[in-house]
Amino acid sequence: MEDVLDVYELPYDEKRPVVCMDEKPYQLLGEAREPLPMIPGNDRKTDSEYVRNGTASIFAFVEPLGGAHHVSVREHRTAADWAEEIKYLVDVMYPEAEKIILVMDNLNTHKPSSLYKRYPPEEARRIIKKLEIHYTPKHGSWLDIAEIELNVMTRQCLSRRINDIELLRNELSVWEMERNTMAAKVNWHFRTGDARIKLKSLYPSFTTAS
Repeated sequence: MEDVLDVYELPYDEKRPVVCMDEKPYQLLGEAREPLPMIPGNDRKTDSEYVRNGTASIFAFVEPLGGAHHVSVREHRTAADWAEEIKYLVDVMYPEAEKIILVMDNLNTHKPSSLYKRYPPEEARRIIKKLEIHYTPKHGSWLDIAEIELNVMTRQCLSRRINDIELLRNELSVWEMERNTMAAKVNWHFRTGDARIKLKSLYPSFTTAS
């Protein structure tokens, strides 16, 4: 926890950007019956029944101090999917960076070894050398600022049924463009000193020898 909090206290450095990454499953839902359109005095009415159209996985990257955002939608969340997203991060989002300081959770696919499952060893190693990885602790996903990004995305863009993956991609592409136009940043306030007070129960207790 303190390792991640130290990362969030680093000053902005365009050559060493701090980027947070997270992903979430999304269920594609269609309408079992045609909704009734909105009319004056009444909201649009949607039937409680729906049709399951499978699932997708949403990957999100956010640079809290730089205001850069990227989201993508994939059919799966395999090691290869993650590896391709990380290659995009390195080669497209931050090609000029000396090092990308990457914060993410410990999901089983979020490992450097996943790059070797997708790319030849020399390419996998090239990508890894551009990264400085910091993992959030177990049960500490709240420390990942990208989780906040996904929550904002859900409220602003996904609070309705979306029935196919292409529509989901289009909707999130527009949302990403708006976030980047705003250069929406995250002002993280929770520091290591706060953790040692508010989360005191997580720390070992020591007795002073008399």
